[in-house]
Amino acid sequence: MTLLSMAAWAALAVVLALTLVSGVFRYISNTRTAVVEKLWSLKGSIKSGLIAMNGEAGFQPDVLRGGLHFFFPFQYRLHVQALVTIPQGRVGYVFARDGHPLEPTQALAANLGVVDFQDTRAFLGAGGQKGPQRKILREGAYAINLAQFVVVTKDQTFALRLDRDEAALLAQMAEIIEARGGFEPVVIKDADDQIGVVTVHDGPGLASGEIIAPTVGADPDDAGFHNSFQDPEKFLKAGGRKGRQLQVLVEGTYYINRLFATVERINKTVVEVGQVGVVVSYTGDAGVDTSGAGYRHGELVATGQRGVWNDPLLPGKYAFNTYAGQVTMVPTTNFILKWETATSGSHKFDENLAEVSLITRDAFEPTLPVSVVVHIDYRKAPLVIQRFGDIKKLVEQTLDPMVSAYFKNIGQTRTLIELLQDRSAIQSISSEDMKAKFALYNLELQEVLIGTPRPNVGGDDQIERILTQLRQRQIADEQVGTYERQKLAAQKERELREAEAKAKQQTAITESELSIQVQANQGRANLARSEQEAEQTRTLAKAEGDRTRFLGEGEAKKIVALAAAEAERVTKVGLATAEAIESQVAASGGARYQLARQVAERFAEALETSGVDVVPKVQINGGGEGGMGGSSVIQGLLTLLMSEKLGLPISALNETQAEDEAA
Repeated sequence: MTLLSMAAWAALAVVLALTLVSGVFRYISNTRTAVVEKLWSLKGSIKSGLIAMNGEAGFQPDVLRGGLHFFFPFQYRLHVQALVTIPQGRVGYVFARDGHPLEPTQALAANLGVVDFQDTRAFLGAGGQKGPQRKILREGAYAINLAQFVVVTKDQTFALRLDRDEAALLAQMAEIIEARGGFEPVVIKDADDQIGVVTVHDGPGLASGEIIAPTVGADPDDAGFHNSFQDPEKFLKAGGRKGRQLQVLVEGTYYINRLFATVERINKTVVEVGQVGVVVSYTGDAGVDTSGAGYRHGELVATGQRGVWNDPLLPGKYAFNTYAGQVTMVPTTNFILKWETATSGSHKFDENLAEVSLITRDAFEPTLPVSVVVHIDYRKAPLVIQRFGDIKKLVEQTLDPMVSAYFKNIGQTRTLIELLQDRSAIQSISSEDMKAKFALYNLELQEVLIGTPRPNVGGDDQIERILTQLRQRQIADEQVGTYERQKLAAQKERELREAEAKAKQQTAITESELSIQVQANQGRANLARSEQEAEQTRTLAKAEGDRTRFLGEGEAKKIVALAAAEAERVTKVGLATAEAIESQVAASGGARYQLARQVAERFAEALETSGVDVVPKVQINGGGEGGMGGSSVIQGLLTLLMSEKLGLPISALNETQAEDEAA
């Protein structure tokens, strides 16, 4: 390489070095921007502010975007910065370093008209103000001049670092926004049953005597419609005032500059079934009294006016700003007030009430527990609240002394026994008397309930003794009544048993009655049949009698004839037999011998017929002085039998027998 060529390369290197140092050529990435700082200018430096709007030395209003840029050498310095990026669901706050100063009444810089923070020249040319801006940045990427604007986000602060004190100021600003939850939109969920109460920190103040800023710009058709404080400029243009706002935020998502307005969440006003809400409004125009000329306890006004609204809130949920008014719940169902220590209802209206102390006519000092059932007409609820403030004040300041005084007067007119025995009558009378008294306070008394008088705590036991005697007397009366009822029950039971028994036998009774009727009918039928049969029998008998008579007369004549013939025959046979017997007797030697022979013949016939052995197998001989000698036993028996029949002595028979044998 020659000396000339080396000199050329050196000159080229010097030129390149001077080019780089002078900043004639600059390349900027498309993901970045560059803030241009003019180091010198023929127009000199700027006289005020930070941004050189007319080409003076200083920070220029326009930023450079991506690409290759050419500059006059040694005149400009570029501050390359990243694009300002706001993530999804986040909010960025803008702080302007240059512009018109804020007015003494301003907290934030106004952004009138269409404001584009990416166009610094237009911002300053339109009279933009320095300081924190009312307009916020939504999601996206922005090519912003970070020498003019500082963008504060949750994750980082986008700015061209100029001064350490300024950094501390911006850090404080970020802390305030973070404390107010300002980097996220306001999200009110339906399930939370909450509303957002807005407090505006910028704009004209409230008029004297006002505590709540009235609602403005709520109509979408109105030019001042600020869409729930999301457009501060329109809010202020519509006449909005700083302070707590009457208008509230309901369910939804709202992108609100939390330096301009903060949001406090409160619960919705819920009016349960059985209640109404009486509204006492702290704001609104002065209204005309609607309670009537005869009502001198306060004024009722129309809804939206200042005072007690004449129309209560019916059951439901309401987005009511409790900073702008008070809602007093009034029960519209029956509720009980108990004058009894340590006993109260769920509403707690009667938690400070105690039994009524009495002095009876006979100088006893019992306490009387009293309960009253009260109803409030929902249309009269505003009158009650207007007059007494709330139900508990009504109970403690009016109803308690009134009820106590009434029953004290009752107690002085009766003895303790009468107070006990006349409880029902006193209860009925007091209900009627006190209805009119309660009506004076726009209350409807439903019923008065009186308990049993009790002795004072720590007092003597005389009242308890009387009560014990009354209990014993009542027990005795109840026992008498019980016995009477038992007696009546026993009698009824007996009648019941008789009726049941009769019912059980009713079938048999019916059957027997039917049987009697059947038998009666059968008897009458049998009687008729018998009479017919008797008549028939008589007729037949008469006929048979006549027949028998005729037959009998004929038979009699026949029998007489036969009898006469038979008699004549018997006579003749008998005579012949007699003659034969007589001849036999004569032939036998006499009647007695004839008889003995006949007996012997009959005996022989009997032995022949029976087959009995005539000669016994065993021979028995007898003898002795009996007169029968050596005769057999049979012979002796026959002799004895014949002796008895003939009436002769045995000796005579033996002699006769001997003679026969001899012959």
